[in-house]
Amino acid sequence: MNSGNPHKRLLDHIVYTVSDLDSAVIALEKKLGVKAIFGGHHPTQGTKNALINLDNGTYLELLAADESNKNIAPPRWMGVDMLTHDQITRWALKSNELQKDAIIVKQYLPEMGNITGGSRNTANGALLKWELILPLPTPEIELVPFMVDWSQTETHPHDALPNMGCKLIELYGTHPNPDIVYNTFNKLGVQLRIEPNEKISLKASIQSPKGVVEI
Repeated sequence: MNSGNPHKRLLDHIVYTVSDLDSAVIALEKKLGVKAIFGGHHPTQGTKNALINLDNGTYLELLAADESNKNIAPPRWMGVDMLTHDQITRWALKSNELQKDAIIVKQYLPEMGNITGGSRNTANGALLKWELILPLPTPEIELVPFMVDWSQTETHPHDALPNMGCKLIELYGTHPNPDIVYNTFNKLGVQLRIEPNEKISLKASIQSPKGVVEI
């Protein structure tokens, strides 16, 4: 998905899943020249995050298991417990029609269409609330997006972030058989380039203070 070109659906955020949040913040700061801001904890999912503003209403979410949360047993969402190395594992679209989107993703994979509410406290204590089509714990990487409706919260996470000088150039994927996901993309009104490759992956090209970086 190229943030500079018109597309039918708006990208909400990209999930960069990591094995250790503090280490990933340091590694990405060296790579991009900006430091991700701690976002908060997801008490119902057993994860925590840090965020980087990618401009145009979207952000990069660094997501890691929250080992201080003993109430949520693995496997946790977004491929956290499937992770082989730090990488993008999920991506989210903005939506105000979750029921309609759920029907489409259920056709792709029936387990994907569950709508639930979520919340987390920000670092400054504010409460963020949302509804979303729940991302699954597996597989490690899922090319079909999930959807988030932020209408219940006063401030979208992106709007609370300072301008960091980063901008998404393109989000794209690889898959052994792109037609498998293109069919669902078409139903969702999604434009995302998928390159044929034996491995499934999600990649993002980002304009940063250190130049164009791919993660």
